[in-house]
Amino acid sequence: MNTQPVTALSHNQTRKRTSRFSLRGRWESPIAGYLFISPWLLGFLLLTLWPMIQSVHYSFTKFTLLDTPEWVGLRNYNRIFIDDEMFRQSLKVTLLFVVLSVPIKLFSALMVAMLLNKKIKGMSVYRTLIYLPSLIGSSIAVAVLWKNIFGIDGFINKFLSLFGIQGVSWISSPGTALVTLIILVAWQFGSSMVIFLAGLKQIPADLYEASSVDGASKVRQFFSITLPMLSPVLLFNLVLQTIGSFQMFTQAFIITKGGPVNSTYMYALYLYDRAFSRYDMGYASALAWILLVIIAIATALIFASSRYWVFYETEGRRK
Repeated sequence: MNTQPVTALSHNQTRKRTSRFSLRGRWESPIAGYLFISPWLLGFLLLTLWPMIQSVHYSFTKFTLLDTPEWVGLRNYNRIFIDDEMFRQSLKVTLLFVVLSVPIKLFSALMVAMLLNKKIKGMSVYRTLIYLPSLIGSSIAVAVLWKNIFGIDGFINKFLSLFGIQGVSWISSPGTALVTLIILVAWQFGSSMVIFLAGLKQIPADLYEASSVDGASKVRQFFSITLPMLSPVLLFNLVLQTIGSFQMFTQAFIITKGGPVNSTYMYALYLYDRAFSRYDMGYASALAWILLVIIAIATALIFASSRYWVFYETEGRRK
């Protein structure tokens, strides 16, 4: 009995089914992809993009949450740049905070990362313990604890009294209130430390061995090998920490409320007061977009300067 025609027919049917399935999958795969990302896409459109568009519109209006928005054009921006003294004060405090806190935080993170880059027994436990403050450092509970530590009867003053040193009111003094916030932020260096530690592990050990043979000291190795090879990671951390420092709010709100004498009155705190204390949403929206522009300019300046100090192993120093 000849079964060849039946076999050929079955083979042709299989090819048609396979081609039909492939064609159907080819056309349906984009739809399936959009269905899979639809939760995120809806969240982005409704909770991020649409509020941003509304914020741009409200920045050109007089809107107090209780009344219908009234179009005022550039009046909010004129008031901010010409008549608003608190805008200038909060911006000055925020810039000072960024300039002081970011280098201290990155320096602390790098030094600790270099210490944790040693082959010592139990190092994973040390890394976990040192990273732990960064997990809870921005919480309200830690901010309250920090307020008590630096209070007039707090731990710091009690510790100083053991050595006969008269403590000061760290939080209530205009000269030291901002310092307490900088110390708190610098204490939360865990995320930057982990990134630095990953970068340190990518530096070839041969470079250190060759430099040791040539008689290079540890300090020379740090400036000639570690920093250049780690500069892309340093750029990444610098951008992230700069953006985060401009948005500093929780610690200033809980610990100092912007005082004393507006010495810790951060930009984000002023924006919050305008929006949720005075219900001036139009003015607060204008402040928010000005902050966005300031952060964008600061980030652009960092990237523009990176061509002079960031070293890429595949390209050499950028010219």
